[in-house]
Amino acid sequence: MATASPPLLRRLALLLNSRIRANHLLAASYSASSHQTAAAATTETPTPAEPEAVSMTDSCVRRLKELHTNEPSAEGNMLRLSVEAGGCSGFQYTFVLDSKKNADDRVFEKNGVKLVVDNVSYDFVKGSTVDYVEELIRSAFVVSTNPSAVGGCSCKSSFMVK
Repeated sequence: MATASPPLLRRLALLLNSRIRANHLLAASYSASSHQTAAAATTETPTPAEPEAVSMTDSCVRRLKELHTNEPSAEGNMLRLSVEAGGCSGFQYTFVLDSKKNADDRVFEKNGVKLVVDNVSYDFVKGSTVDYVEELIRSAFVVSTNPSAVGGCSCKSSFMVK
């Protein structure tokens, strides 16, 4: 007996896959159109005094230092901020502890801890502030302010681009 449509799970997977591809293309076109000179740009780290630098709050720095102290495997790791297609608002922030610096990374440092952002993600977060928040239901690194965002979800994990 043949069915007229694929199972629900398969249809959802196809829909999700197409949305991810569309968001990825949107992110790539935004990056290319807003910075046509990105290929010629260097990966110099802006100083914190520059308005386009990504800064960290004292709470963020304190938490990273705690992680370095309490987790021997995390010692010396940098906090990596990336932007990916997805989330409730179109783009989402991801945070990972990383020990490697890639050639296209920008590194921002405060009080001995480092925040790393790749060039494509940097276009979406320049001028932002990264914070560490502790709430009753969760604790997490968040982007507390982002001049490139026009809206987002209440959990601050996703955003819409201007």
